[in-house]
Amino acid sequence: MPSHSQSFQLFPAHLVQRYKRFLADIILPNGDSITVHCPNTGSMKNCIQPMSSCWYSTSTSTARKYPNTLEVVTTPSGDLAGINTSRSNHLVATAICDGIIVELQGYDNVRREVVYGNEKSRIDFLLERENEKCFVEVKNVTLMETKGQGLFPDAVSDRGAKHLRELMQMVREGHRAVLLYCVQHTGIRSVEPADTIDPLYGKTLRGKFCKRQRDFKKHPLYPFPASGLD
Repeated sequence: MPSHSQSFQLFPAHLVQRYKRFLADIILPNGDSITVHCPNTGSMKNCIQPMSSCWYSTSTSTARKYPNTLEVVTTPSGDLAGINTSRSNHLVATAICDGIIVELQGYDNVRREVVYGNEKSRIDFLLERENEKCFVEVKNVTLMETKGQGLFPDAVSDRGAKHLRELMQMVREGHRAVLLYCVQHTGIRSVEPADTIDPLYGKTLRGKFCKRQRDFKKHPLYPFPASGLD
């Protein structure tokens, strides 16, 4: 598998507000206010603290209306949270490539965004070796309501429940299925379903899916990029 390591520079700012789901206003060190892309479809509950420190990345693409992207925010608890959900897939891809996740070692081929299942979902990673397929779905976790305890999802997620159904179907067909929670939050130490937010997701996860799950393991991946976080 080729390396998926991703290097990007972060620039400091202060977060004013997030609105219309995909937009955020920030204030630069020189006092200028700009609008940036907010790459997160969730509620970002407990992630937004007005006028707190945040960090953003830039793009040279001329096709983008908003060339800057919000990446890291300071939460009300004082922790850092990576809110760019696409980064979690890059982190996991790099971890698989580097052999950090022992349970996902030894596969000959890794494909991304493969259409599968009766509901035509796209699996984040399809790992393959002789006569074996492993379907890996990645979820980004940033919600913390009590110290150390991460919750997922942070909003009702029909898509999340759909992915669980698809993974369970793959297991019934004799394949391996892995649900991987990528925690981009410096205060979170464990993750559980957010039952008060999406009871169906928690019920589905704890039910048929977890009956086949032997245990949950934690794997430290990579710290936030140091550039710009001083």
